[in-house]
Amino acid sequence: MPAPAEDWAYFFDVDGTLVDIAETPEGVCVAPGLQRLIESLYGSTDGAVALISGRSIADIDRLFPGVRLPVAGQHGIERRDFSGRIHRRASAPAQLDRVRNRMAEAVARHPGLLLEDKGLSLALHYRRAPRLGSFVHRLLRLLAAQAGPEYCLQSGKFVVEIRPVGGDKGAAILAFMRDPNFRGRTPVFVGDDITDEDGFEVVNRLGGYTVKVGAGQSVARLRLPDVAAVRQWLEHAASRPQGKNCAVEQEDP
Repeated sequence: MPAPAEDWAYFFDVDGTLVDIAETPEGVCVAPGLQRLIESLYGSTDGAVALISGRSIADIDRLFPGVRLPVAGQHGIERRDFSGRIHRRASAPAQLDRVRNRMAEAVARHPGLLLEDKGLSLALHYRRAPRLGSFVHRLLRLLAAQAGPEYCLQSGKFVVEIRPVGGDKGAAILAFMRDPNFRGRTPVFVGDDITDEDGFEVVNRLGGYTVKVGAGQSVARLRLPDVAAVRQWLEHAASRPQGKNCAVEQEDP
């Protein structure tokens, strides 16, 4: 890994990158001191740090309470910029309601499946029942076709989602790079899953650094073995004096 530079802008996936993946989204554990490290890096880069996750913004705020970082949720279909303004992709809720009902029926029939309702998108997890992976993929292909052209499929590690078209992690990173605190910097994106590949492609085109966590094919040009290695590298990056110190916005008690 190259040594951090003063002009870097940092983008981090969450699950599998900053925190180890758990059986359920609610089961992840944020390591002690991780939030402090992110806040320190945010301050030293004048606010050029964002989380880019498949989770919803509300769920990310639950994992990192008390602060309001720039963040892209649901793979980029919602985004909170440096000023705190929320940007969301348009959706067709009636179609999503029908998909939600069919997915709930599948969960009721097949123990081990988990439906995650993110508001604008729906995810069906099969980590606790990997034998059902083929069934989940077939079902969601069918449901995505029934939902119409406004929706598309998003596959990940033991999960398939139906979400609105037009947003992905690469588009979210491009949007952040137009924000004042990111503009003119060199982007660095760290992620672990196939859902991060759009972000890797964009950052590669921008001449930045892309870091794949763990095994598997990727267009990322650098590699870290696991979450622990990301944490170690993050500690090194956060300890380097870089910017003029920008305080993370604190939520009202």
